[in-house]
Amino acid sequence: MPTLVLLLMRATHADGKPEDAARPSPLQRVYRAFDRQFERVRGAYTVALSSLLQKRGVFGVAFLAFCLLSCGLYPFLGRDFFPSVDAGQIRLHLRAPTGTRIEETARLADDVEAAIRRLIPKDQLETILDNLGVPNSGINLSYSNAGTIGTLDGEIQLSLKQGHRPTEEFVSLLRAELPKRFPGIEFFFQPADIVTQILNFGLPAAIDVQFTGSDINANAALAADLVKRIKQIPGAVDAHVHQRLDAPAVNLQMDRTRLQQMGLSAQNVGQNVLVSLSGSSQTAPAFWLNPANGVVYSIAVQAPQYRVDSLDALLNVPVAGTGGPGTSTAAASTQLLGNLVEATSARQAAVVSRYNIMPAIDVYVGVQGTDLASVAARVQALVDEVRPKLPRGSQIVLRGQVQTMQSSFLGLGVGLGMAIVLVYLLIVVNFQSWIDAVIIVAALPAALAGIAWMLFISGTTLSVPALTGAIMTMGVATANSILLISFARQRQQEGAAPALAALEAGATRIRPVLMTALAMIIGMIPMALGIGEGAEQNAPLGRAVIGGLLFATFSTLLFVPVVFAGVHERLARRHAARAAHLGGAPAPLLRET
Repeated sequence: MPTLVLLLMRATHADGKPEDAARPSPLQRVYRAFDRQFERVRGAYTVALSSLLQKRGVFGVAFLAFCLLSCGLYPFLGRDFFPSVDAGQIRLHLRAPTGTRIEETARLADDVEAAIRRLIPKDQLETILDNLGVPNSGINLSYSNAGTIGTLDGEIQLSLKQGHRPTEEFVSLLRAELPKRFPGIEFFFQPADIVTQILNFGLPAAIDVQFTGSDINANAALAADLVKRIKQIPGAVDAHVHQRLDAPAVNLQMDRTRLQQMGLSAQNVGQNVLVSLSGSSQTAPAFWLNPANGVVYSIAVQAPQYRVDSLDALLNVPVAGTGGPGTSTAAASTQLLGNLVEATSARQAAVVSRYNIMPAIDVYVGVQGTDLASVAARVQALVDEVRPKLPRGSQIVLRGQVQTMQSSFLGLGVGLGMAIVLVYLLIVVNFQSWIDAVIIVAALPAALAGIAWMLFISGTTLSVPALTGAIMTMGVATANSILLISFARQRQQEGAAPALAALEAGATRIRPVLMTALAMIIGMIPMALGIGEGAEQNAPLGRAVIGGLLFATFSTLLFVPVVFAGVHERLARRHAARAAHLGGAPAPLLRET
């Protein structure tokens, strides 16, 4: 800064050398040219403010009405928790008919992958990665949001090349074409970026309509009907029921009379079948120490899966007696499973989900092309229609990212209101005036109007970053108003009329007000443009700050001086009238508290 002052003020301190003053530096010439243009702007602003001060009643009412009407744009902006991010990745989940073996799922995934390569141009697609029949987390299903429930599931992850077209364009194409080419296969897309996955808190979609109750079949029927109605909502995509209740199973009914005759028990049958099919690592863990390397290996006794490939192979599993209660080992004989049980086909749940111990059925709904709040509101309306049809003891609740968004918006809204109130009270303490504090915060409605217009014009939904930007704007707008009003109060205390004090304050403080606002606006332009991978996440914050400060600066330079002049002239007339009524000369009005 001292160096810059030296360069700019060299001609002023030329040490008596006229040649130094006659030849200004290039930086001085730029500064002087800018200063001349700024003085023209200041002059035009002073003329405009003088005209508005003469018509302050009309201008004040019109400007305030415009700000209040502009705030009516907020219901039309839409609401999202956080903006979606185009990370160049697609996460496609395919679900085959219940009971499909992993080999068949792999063949299906190959066919789907070939179709994807035909639908997405080669210059756009980078890599394809398949995960079949397993969750994306090897720790526990509770840490995974893949929606995988068994060998019928497959997850195909696509990565697009740099400079790709919008990812949503390819998602919409695949969503429309894949069900046509693979009828009977269920396709849905899940968030591929880490931010949205975290915001979903372990769920595969932003909206979760959850049925809880003991009557699972009735709840599943209502969930299936609800899915059909949700698919008709504009912007609601990939609506599906997470649980499958039609997994093929074999029901083994034991003949207890025959078991008694053979000297066996139900425990013998259960233990032999479970060990053969699932292994003994849980019921009877065994270990083997390799003397060659000193490593201890876990041993699990289990029938090879390729040997149990049919119902006949299952019924040929031997059941040996173990000398249970009431029996003797000698009396028990080894029998085939088919001689002890009756096998029948059955259907069972492919996955069992619970919420607070109660069985749960989940309907997951994604959102594309619109805001989350509008889709959630229409889904909530359908949920309210379904609620009276629930069986006794069942409940239906809308969960997911929507709950977090609503609570966050409530907290940020309260925070924004509290910020305005606390700033107002702080100004009251500093200025020792309730009225001047109101005049200072009079610029804030314009800031809110500017945020609404900027988000509306740019097509940006209201989100947590946008509300954060609104809170930031309140501070800068208030600081600029304080800068102007403090100078106007000083001139009024020196004896200037309120209108003249407001005019001089605007003409004098226009430079620091514009410098403060422009510094913030220019700094926010790169963020508002949202250029780069993942930059969409913070773009609403920059846009909210720019729009709010543009309108707030206009309000600070024009509306706030008009309000100051009008209020203080009214107070001066009231003070003079009160003094005349008391029969004395009116004392000079220095401060109104």
